[in-house]
Amino acid sequence: MKGKVFIFVICTLMCISAKAQEKFELFKYGDMDQWVTRKIKESGIIGGNTKYLYELGPEQMVEGHEPYSNMGGSPWGTSNVMAKVVGIVKTNTSVYKEKRGYGYCAKLETHIESVKVLGMVNITVLASGSLFLGDMKEPITGTKDGEKALNVGIPFTERPKAIRYDYKVKMSGEKDRIRQTGFSKKTVVPGQDAAIMVCFLQKRTEDAEGNVMAKRVGTAAVKYINSSEGWIEGATYAVKYGDITSEEGYIPDIMELGAGAYHVRNSKGESVLLKEYGWAGKDEVPTHLIVQFTSSIGGAFVGSPGNTLWVDNVGLVY
Repeated sequence: MKGKVFIFVICTLMCISAKAQEKFELFKYGDMDQWVTRKIKESGIIGGNTKYLYELGPEQMVEGHEPYSNMGGSPWGTSNVMAKVVGIVKTNTSVYKEKRGYGYCAKLETHIESVKVLGMVNITVLASGSLFLGDMKEPITGTKDGEKALNVGIPFTERPKAIRYDYKVKMSGEKDRIRQTGFSKKTVVPGQDAAIMVCFLQKRTEDAEGNVMAKRVGTAAVKYINSSEGWIEGATYAVKYGDITSEEGYIPDIMELGAGAYHVRNSKGESVLLKEYGWAGKDEVPTHLIVQFTSSIGGAFVGSPGNTLWVDNVGLVY
């Protein structure tokens, strides 16, 4: 009996020691407490409404139709955008600044966005909320250009043990998703919607033609399919290095090479599809980091209206 007690005490002390040695570092603006609020008046032909778009960055109000670029050294981009199509200014807000305790959090929501011209509904699209490391190039000039405006990922050369954050989820309850692009009829996409988080460490290279390729160095990802009972604090997901396809917990649709079909900006300033072509060795050092939260899975214009994901206090564990 004394031996078992001794072993228990030793194990407890080892756990405490390991916890004490652990280091948690928030991303810049990862506490979600500072936001740039953009005040934009849409074109009169679609109603002339004043809309507010929210971006993680130094606390301030910005007014007008000027294209946005990340402020205050913020590494975060969002799916909140200003579009200008044939001179018509339209906005979309699917990421919101929401009060939490003494500070704020990010609320990501999947919803239907409609554009009305002269009292008629001309375009109706499904928009999901997305928060990611990177930036968005404005203005968007058409529905086909949305993904090309994304520049996903930031330069990064460290090897964290895990990603950690607080979250809350509310699922729509629908058994299938819908696809609504604005230029075709609404269609049903089989399969329940999910909110997701992905964290990819990559080793990128660029060839003479400007193509950007990457080996996957590290992977952490999770899919949320059930509503949570309030906030889950300090959720921690280990980053696994090297080829993880045979490991327990591998989720192909969000962890496989090429998952997300991300676009990046090459050294020439051009938007290109990032090509992941292999798994890096377990000891390789990355050049870039992708972290993305989104309220729906399935790509552009696919999801279930009402799906909502809240996130706060996002950082890495070393």
